[in-house]
Amino acid sequence: MELSKNYDPATVEEKWYKHWQEKRYFHSEPDHRPAYSVVIPPPNVTGVLHMGHTLNETVQDILVRKARMSGFNVCWVPGSDHASIATEAKVVQMLEKEKGIRKSDLSREEFLRYAFEWKEKYGNIIYHQIAKLGCSVDWDRVTFTMDPHYYQAVMKVFVDLYKKDKIYRGARMIHWDPAARTALSDEEVEYRDIQGKLYFVKYLVINDEPTGNPHVPVEAPRYITVATQRPETIMGDTAVCVNPNDERYASLRGKHVVVPLVNRKVPVIFDDYVDPAFGTGALKITPAHDINDYNIGLKHNLEVIDTLNEDGTISAAAEVLVGLDRFDARKKAVDQLREDGLLLKEEDYTTRLGFSQRSGAVVEPRISTQWFVKMKELAGPALAEVLENRITIHPGEKFLATYKYWLENVKDWCISRQLWWGQQIPAWYDEEGTCYVAETLDHLLQERPELKGAKLEQDKDVMDTWFSSWLWPIEVFKGITQPGNPEINYYYPTAVLVTGQDIIFFWVARMIMSGMEFKQERPFADVYFTGMVRDKQGRKMSKQLGNSPDLLELIE
Repeated sequence: MELSKNYDPATVEEKWYKHWQEKRYFHSEPDHRPAYSVVIPPPNVTGVLHMGHTLNETVQDILVRKARMSGFNVCWVPGSDHASIATEAKVVQMLEKEKGIRKSDLSREEFLRYAFEWKEKYGNIIYHQIAKLGCSVDWDRVTFTMDPHYYQAVMKVFVDLYKKDKIYRGARMIHWDPAARTALSDEEVEYRDIQGKLYFVKYLVINDEPTGNPHVPVEAPRYITVATQRPETIMGDTAVCVNPNDERYASLRGKHVVVPLVNRKVPVIFDDYVDPAFGTGALKITPAHDINDYNIGLKHNLEVIDTLNEDGTISAAAEVLVGLDRFDARKKAVDQLREDGLLLKEEDYTTRLGFSQRSGAVVEPRISTQWFVKMKELAGPALAEVLENRITIHPGEKFLATYKYWLENVKDWCISRQLWWGQQIPAWYDEEGTCYVAETLDHLLQERPELKGAKLEQDKDVMDTWFSSWLWPIEVFKGITQPGNPEINYYYPTAVLVTGQDIIFFWVARMIMSGMEFKQERPFADVYFTGMVRDKQGRKMSKQLGNSPDLLELIE
């Protein structure tokens, strides 16, 4: 046998990886040996792997190979995540660019066919890349978060939490992504300091005496000045608010002002929330477009006027500037205020704006009816597991305080998304709007036979992708759909989770919550946060930013 003079790594690696697979060296079944199970953080099927995944998979491979050589029965489970909002955006973009098809041209079923085709293409590329890295995963256990058993698990968990009164539907102020046209959770919003403008706008104070003209000025024309960053929302103002201890405005009790641009009469109200030392000491109250204004509006029983459409254009309720993009409307509103003599001045101002982590759009606060998970009760056991050292975070000195702070201050989780790609909310409405929750329509009709023949419509929303992936360490072993089966009893809890620090809230904390809620046991003993692979601008490498080199090209 003649040896090649040149070493060809691709040929050698392909030969031996094929040999390992044929011999099923990486396959695991429960036996007498101690188990060492690891679940791969499932990559999103939005494209290909990036350098961060390479680091993550390499660390996991080192750990499982060492455990295998140490006599453990190793089970390393690969898989992928449907990544609802991110994948839907990619599919929409592909359809428009390659086929000239808009999402609105398709039915839900037609769109989902394209989405599954995307998943097949990019899911297979991802698995090919994992194999190219030489990862010793058990390919017999590949799991996708939209597999039939996994879909069923998500439905079961939703219904279970609903019956426990831990899931509810209600109207609340949420983060809205006008580009993706969907609600977001708090954790899907990234905040940045932005240089903007502060506009000082004059509101005419009017008499409340019954006269022929309701807009008769108080004595000589008098104005109250309000500073705002968002003049495009003035049309939604339903009050001006001042501090009750601010002597400058004491004479305005019982008075009203005229909202610029729309000439609407609204009251002057008094509330301790207002800081007299900030700005002019007077706030415009726009309950539909600011969480603090919303809370003040509830307290003072103010009208809510939503001046924005789902796509970020000005709604008919605004009366003026209707149909304009919100940022174009800002410019037009400023021009009109200036023309009307109501713009006192404008100043440069640094503000903190929220951006959608997925689309990059500026997020809008919006009152919307959504589905929420009550988090306080779930957070307690998840916090105790870490603080009492049943789960160890590495490096603890860096991330323990972060984990503790988030769980101690956790807010209810908005889990509904106005999308088509994902697990559809298992709720049905009759013609009167009564809501019924069940795993499937068949389950519902079995539980409520009186509904047979009734016109029922399923909730159109899907669930946040993290609501499926928080079940990952359990349902890859079918612990939700087949509770108590030999594999979940043997492989759960897993040994270690290796993941990126950027998803400590999205995924790690929630997996611990779900483990404690549905298995009454931690999902893993250790969490190891890898470093963050960044580009030369200091940004993390991601498929969304497109700033990572092609993994296969590097390998080859």
